[in-house]
Amino acid sequence: MDTLSALAEARLVPVVVLDDAADAGALGDALVAGGLPVAEVTFRTAAAPDAIRLLADRGDILVGAGTVLTAAQVDQAVAAGASYVVSPGTSRAVVERCHEHGILALPGAVTATEIQAALELGLTTVKFFPAGTSGGAPAIAALAAPFVGVQFVPTGGVGPTNLHEYLALPSVAAVGGSWMVPRDRIRARDVAGITELTAAAVALAARPA
Repeated sequence: MDTLSALAEARLVPVVVLDDAADAGALGDALVAGGLPVAEVTFRTAAAPDAIRLLADRGDILVGAGTVLTAAQVDQAVAAGASYVVSPGTSRAVVERCHEHGILALPGAVTATEIQAALELGLTTVKFFPAGTSGGAPAIAALAAPFVGVQFVPTGGVGPTNLHEYLALPSVAAVGGSWMVPRDRIRARDVAGITELTAAAVALAARPA
């Protein structure tokens, strides 16, 4: 199964901020126990590359890098074991470096112009970010009409209360969110708490819309 298919099967992509790579082990245990062995580790902290490496080395979690802004960060992410790269916007340099490494790129795009730019770079799936302030599910539904075949991964402002608005759309491959992996619980290595939140999110995503 390719990376995009695996993300689509999971339906949820936990967006993770790790302040200390040493916390990655407990996080990984919780995600696996909660039934969601997927993580997008953001490059918002210096701990990201080491955390990605620790999670990837487990072999039981699909690990990607988030908030990737430069080609150099793509190199760092791939060297650490990331299987996909997510960016807040569409950068030709980032996407082309991902292509060179043969890994999935999910650049941010919320307008027709940005989606066309992504298509010109050979992509058919984009991150719709920030979803909540960019029109939400209705905006994705409207954009999906002219862009037949384009898939979206909405992230930003997505939570348990509006999850199904997004997952109900045929054009949504998966949804990114951080509500099941709170930063303070990761710091506390609260395996039980994160497992519970993750299991609840998985159950919610599995319900018919």
